Amino acid sequence: MSKRALFIGGSVNQTKQVLAVADALPEVDAYFTPYYCDGLMEVARRLGLLEWTVIGDSWRKHSIDLLRKRNVKMDADGRSGNWDLVVTASDLVIPHNIRHSRIVLVQEGMTDPEGFGFQLRRFLPFLPVWVAGTAGTGTSGMYDRFCVASDGYRDLFIGKGAPAERVVVTGIPNFDDCASYRNNEFPHRDYVLVCTSDTRETFKRDNRADFLRHCVKIAAGRPLIFKLHPNENVERNTKEIAEVVPDALVFAKGSAEEMVANCATLIVQYSTLAYVGLALGKEVFAYTDLALLRRLLPVQGGRAAERIAGVCRDVLRQPVEELLAAREGIAEAVQPAEVVP
Repeated sequence: MSKRALFIGGSVNQTKQVLAVADALPEVDAYFTPYYCDGLMEVARRLGLLEWTVIGDSWRKHSIDLLRKRNVKMDADGRSGNWDLVVTASDLVIPHNIRHSRIVLVQEGMTDPEGFGFQLRRFLPFLPVWVAGTAGTGTSGMYDRFCVASDGYRDLFIGKGAPAERVVVTGIPNFDDCASYRNNEFPHRDYVLVCTSDTRETFKRDNRADFLRHCVKIAAGRPLIFKLHPNENVERNTKEIAEVVPDALVFAKGSAEEMVANCATLIVQYSTLAYVGLALGKEVFAYTDLALLRRLLPVQGGRAAERIAGVCRDVLRQPVEELLAAREGIAEAVQPAEVVP
């Protein structure tokens, strides 16, 4: 009988990545769900208190729409249970109904800076991982393998406390074949592209007016195109851009990767799209140090989904009881550590 596998999405990027892994793992009986939670977090979600996260209803709708478009089998919140394998794009929340299954974690992309929440959990490690935001990715220990983008990211996650023997460099779908984005129908060329972030929506500091003026300075008279983050307030941010750069084009939808492929210069705040720009040889400006980004650049070659599927097959061959025993020991031992620079 085919092994039953649950693939947990989240953002559109996360959902596309787990879909790619499932495509490379045709022998399993695959089901899909948006990212979900349980317990008190589920109560908070139903009260609308988590709309700024991938657990919120608006994010879940985007994920469901994509899954329906792909015509895959869905099992909302993995309710049928008894999964032989779970592939998830985040370990910030590990629902109880998958904790006795084999779990493969797949890195989504760039993680948040190590801000207050991350530092707080470093000193109070009994706090839940989600307190740290995506900066805490990989530090739960509640998985059997963690598939990451590059050697640089492997070092980074291990430095944060991820168990070294479980972190595998595979590359990540959507960012392992950036050259493919050159083949597109986006009509514009040779502009300065600004990919904004949902910093304010996720309660981080962002002086947007200063950032916009900085973008104008970099553009130096060249045409500007803005691609908004899916989680941003489109009406507010479009109005802010129009006040500073009235001639700029603003897109809330469309393939950001294809827009990067056609630009001359890329400006980002905190975005995995910086890697697309670097891989394609674009001039890139980012809040994060470019030398570090080059070190973290995802492995290219277009085979990430195949490699992750291979990791899944290895995990499926192992007795789940042995994996659970090892995972329990790791989860107890993992402590946030000093970050490798």
